[in-house]
Amino acid sequence: MTFPTLSFEQIRDGMLRDILNQNPQAAVGADSDFRLRANSTAGAIEGLYQALGWTARQIFPDTADEDQMLQHAAKYGIYKKAATAATGALKFSGVPGSTINAGVEGKALDGNSYVTTAAGVIGTDGMLLLDATAATPGFAGNQASGTSLTLTQTPAGVSSTATIVAMASGTDIESSSAILARLLDRLRHPPAGGNKYDYRRWALEVPGVTSAWCYPLRRGMGKVDVAILSNGLPATRVLQNTVQAYLETVNPAGGDCQVSTPALVVVDVVAQVTLAAGVSLAAVIEAVRSVVSAYIAGLAPGATVLRGRILAAITDVPGVTDVTLVSPTASVVTRVDAANIEMAALGLVNLYV
Repeated sequence: MTFPTLSFEQIRDGMLRDILNQNPQAAVGADSDFRLRANSTAGAIEGLYQALGWTARQIFPDTADEDQMLQHAAKYGIYKKAATAATGALKFSGVPGSTINAGVEGKALDGNSYVTTAAGVIGTDGMLLLDATAATPGFAGNQASGTSLTLTQTPAGVSSTATIVAMASGTDIESSSAILARLLDRLRHPPAGGNKYDYRRWALEVPGVTSAWCYPLRRGMGKVDVAILSNGLPATRVLQNTVQAYLETVNPAGGDCQVSTPALVVVDVVAQVTLAAGVSLAAVIEAVRSVVSAYIAGLAPGATVLRGRILAAITDVPGVTDVTLVSPTASVVTRVDAANIEMAALGLVNLYV
């Protein structure tokens, strides 16, 4: 039964009613002494109700204020994960035999800087790939392949520009909602000596990992596979190695544990639409991309992307009166088996009238 929390007016009126019950001749008008005393007392009691309500909310982590929720999490050794720097590789060009040392910095047009973490010599083809990392931790350090960089100090015999081959797995400091999700997962699935929930929780403890799944026995008896993502995208090899090393320190059985990242099965959405008068096709495309992306992002590896759900999502977009879905032509199946860990990802969204 819910405990009734009275409002200020209910508390005050109840006090005045009790006074009149005791003394029907009592003056309880707006300017009476009884009304003034009831107002001040009711205000204090209402404050106590609010304090008790706040205290009750702090008992449960999913209703507690952020600072109190973090204290709940700390009891289980769960703390906010720090921001991580994006990692990847840079492609350099120049005179064969020219040396590029670790610490060479390149800047993108958006102001982000990237620094090599290894040294190398430009090959006979005039090219060199070197591992690199973003100079500043955070999601903003992620860059698309092909992004051009300008070197701040150009080594002898090397071109003053470089190209990002890959730069991913940079994450911001963990959000309150994310750490709450980890805490609730810990409460719902207490440590069990190394079951699939333990491996998933351990993987999510590593900064940079935003999603994780565990597949016991996928490759046979005594074998455990963990798949991870960073910001909804495949994790870099550096992050996979970091998770692998961490799991080997907490794996109680010391068994065969393998960390990987799911292979993406790209789902292109092409449809002919009929729009209501005055509705912009560009706005509809953005709305469709948003709703379909949210649907696909909520699917785990091995899930099937239902063609009917995509059709329904497009149909439900305001301004769309009719839809002919051209692609996909059928539901898209992803696989999780001994040889594959696949998950769907939204690709091209092309609508036309």
